[in-house]
Amino acid sequence: MPEAPALAAANKRIGNILKKADEVDAHVNPELLQEQAEQDLFAVLQRFVPEANTLFAAGDYTTALQTLAALRGPVDAFFDDVMVNAEALDLRLNRLGLLKTLHQAMNRVADLSRLAA
Repeated sequence: MPEAPALAAANKRIGNILKKADEVDAHVNPELLQEQAEQDLFAVLQRFVPEANTLFAAGDYTTALQTLAALRGPVDAFFDDVMVNAEALDLRLNRLGLLKTLHQAMNRVADLSRLAA
């Protein structure tokens, strides 16, 4: 897929951010999403991750990954427009939770960061 290299690179970046953070809870409070890019990412996660999970559970791994390819644009925008490590603790934890949710969804089939090598 044309999106694969960009998603693999984003996945690796997310993994590196999460490694540097303390224990991160994959919980997102929608009321704390301030930037448009984080709101958009959350919206596409809500739309596509359940579908990808259903496909994964059915053993359709290729289609599950293809479904997640729709996240490329919102992920790119998130990294361009959002400061993950915000000074305000609640914002930072919420943004890390958003990334943790994304990381879990992207790595259900395989460790995508290995594709970025």
